[in-house]
Amino acid sequence: MTNPQPGWYPDGPGATSLRWWDGNQWTNQTQQAPPQQPRSDGSGWEIPLGQGPTDPNKIRDQQRRAGVGQAGQGGGTLFSEPVLVVNQKVKLIEMSNEYSVFDQHGRQIGSVAQVGQSALKKAVRFLGSYDQFFTHKLEVRDANHQTVLRLTRPAKFVKSRMIVERGDGTPVGEIVQQNVFGKIRFSFLAGGHEIGGIQAENWRAWNFAVLDHTGAEVARITKTFEGIAKTMFTTADNYVLQIHRQLQDPLISMVVASALTVDTALKQDSRGFG
Repeated sequence: MTNPQPGWYPDGPGATSLRWWDGNQWTNQTQQAPPQQPRSDGSGWEIPLGQGPTDPNKIRDQQRRAGVGQAGQGGGTLFSEPVLVVNQKVKLIEMSNEYSVFDQHGRQIGSVAQVGQSALKKAVRFLGSYDQFFTHKLEVRDANHQTVLRLTRPAKFVKSRMIVERGDGTPVGEIVQQNVFGKIRFSFLAGGHEIGGIQAENWRAWNFAVLDHTGAEVARITKTFEGIAKTMFTTADNYVLQIHRQLQDPLISMVVASALTVDTALKQDSRGFG
């Protein structure tokens, strides 16, 4: 066999650096590998409506419309900020769900992308509202595009549930729908124990109280109005998560998972439950 052509090659399995091969041997020259483009189910057939609210002032305005004021200083991550502003990418034709996540100052600190859809599933989704009959997989990513949570919502019949895993696939727990009629409730289950949940404030399930295992409110998810054009012609939703106090794992992971995917994974049937 001939030696590979001279060039930059990964400096070992899973390495983030590259090493120069001169055609005969490895040299001492190294450089950082370019960041990989995060995968997504986005399609060229999808028609976006605008570019989304990237202006920090618009993000803060969304927070004000949700009735959430400025909170204390956060740690700059999805799991350490007291306020997360979640914006769904708005599309007139939508075959995958994508979200951007900002802190209270309008800085993007994360994203959510739907992954793993087959071409057939996209085609069926394009032709009608059959999302609830499919399994949905989403990845929650930090500001460096690293996957920090993996979320799987199995195909639902009546009640919905979502499996929550860490980025490396380690189990965290499940978010399980408890009822079908009235104010919808979901429980957070971890290690076989109920550690909290979310409670819709009305039958349309647009706003949620987030509870710990004692029933005390520890956070709140508030839907914000998207504007007449977006409401009439798209299914995009925007939310603000306000966390009232510092939470420990696994509860904080479950709270973030439920807030970032409440529309796609939990509230997916014709803009409401039922």
